[in-house]
Amino acid sequence: MTQTNTIDPAEVAKFEAMAAEWWDVNGKFKPLHLMNPCRLDYITSQIAAEFDRDPATPLPFAGLRILDIGCGGGLLSEPMARLGAEVVGADAAPRNIPVAQLHAEQSGLSIDYRNTTAEGLAASGERFDVVLNMEVVEHVADPLGYLTACQQLLKPGGLMICSTLNRNPKSFVMAIVGAEWVMRWLPKGTHDWAKFITPDELYDLIRKAGLDPVDRKGMVFNPVSWKWSLSARDLSVNYVTASVKR
Repeated sequence: MTQTNTIDPAEVAKFEAMAAEWWDVNGKFKPLHLMNPCRLDYITSQIAAEFDRDPATPLPFAGLRILDIGCGGGLLSEPMARLGAEVVGADAAPRNIPVAQLHAEQSGLSIDYRNTTAEGLAASGERFDVVLNMEVVEHVADPLGYLTACQQLLKPGGLMICSTLNRNPKSFVMAIVGAEWVMRWLPKGTHDWAKFITPDELYDLIRKAGLDPVDRKGMVFNPVSWKWSLSARDLSVNYVTASVKR
């Protein structure tokens, strides 16, 4: 298998510079902390449906091997481990890994964190039941190559959850002007609007990568309640997809 490299070094450097703040709920990753309950709602419901698990039972994801690619400080890896899954968290930014490892240790969780890439894992023959690919595809140099590596990482019947940002005037106003310039939730330049991907473009890339898209939902922020929620209709800014490897 030929290993390609879809990593964009400038994008890795952005997140590495913020590594120490991953678990500060009022720090640079405040938007992800606010969004996390909404993301987890979608992730857990899709995994439960695909693998016939009851989320109300203890350790409902026991026996499932889950990869959290672009894991950062472990905001998704830790909940998956608490639900019983065997979790590998991978990130291309070296400084993220010790932050994630320390927090998992402090939380009493066993998570296999690695400074590596999707391509590196695929080339080594790693395989997973679920790949969590959240807010990463808009930061890579080659989205199709990256998604193809994610497909290779899935076992037959495996599930990929992939979220990103739509590309339109509203997403520019909300994700860049609002989040970076006005609210200053993120440093200016964290996102490149030109790299945002429309839902139809993402579905096309997922299909070309060898997966079958089965669902997509919007994740919508309510400035009154200060909470995120899932929407079947509003995919105008943040959205999430599910696809399977037949």
